[in-house]
Amino acid sequence: MADVSGALRSTVPISLFNRGLAGKVFEEVRQQGAKVVMKNNAPECVLLSPEEYLRLIDEVNDAKLAALAAQRMQHFDADKAIPAEEVYQKYGISDADLADFDEVEFE
Repeated sequence: MADVSGALRSTVPISLFNRGLAGKVFEEVRQQGAKVVMKNNAPECVLLSPEEYLRLIDEVNDAKLAALAAQRMQHFDADKAIPAEEVYQKYGISDADLADFDEVEFE
């Protein structure tokens, strides 16, 4: 029963917007989270706070990058890897050249 009551609390009829109550709906989204806007008893759209939207987009992008990394690792051949020192020597890169760059941060 808790799932049904949670779903009911997260839905908003589109008629509230027509009655000028959009501000109230937006405040509920900020306080309680996402809302599903219903039109003719069917979901029309989902309202999210900008922060929640950005969090979800970041999560999707992280998942895409993880999938790409996993795919690339399937084809990784350590015997074909070139040591960084060899690349630096080939292209004339010195430690002094690298000292001018900021540290790369991996998550």
